[in-house]
Amino acid sequence: MQHSHKLSQPKTDDLWQAVRSLKNNRQAWKFFRDLCTIEEITAMTDRWQAVKMIQKGVPYRDIAKKLKMSSTTVARVAWWLNHGAGGYKLAVKKLKLK
Repeated sequence: MQHSHKLSQPKTDDLWQAVRSLKNNRQAWKFFRDLCTIEEITAMTDRWQAVKMIQKGVPYRDIAKKLKMSSTTVARVAWWLNHGAGGYKLAVKKLKLK
């Protein structure tokens, strides 16, 4: 799939291929622990939890408080959920979350 964004280049496609090759949570944990800092993994984890809570209709302030993130970050996650590239929605659909 071709996108007009700096993230669409052969080296980035190589990263996506590596992620897709992972077979289970343990392999993913090992890969992302080597690739990312604890803080980066925590931020991604919290954003994903925010997506799930937004999908359930949890108020942004409650999400921010529970996840210890700023309400601005929660609003940004919600914006990307509703106006982004569709990745969050695709994952929600594939995981049958609602």
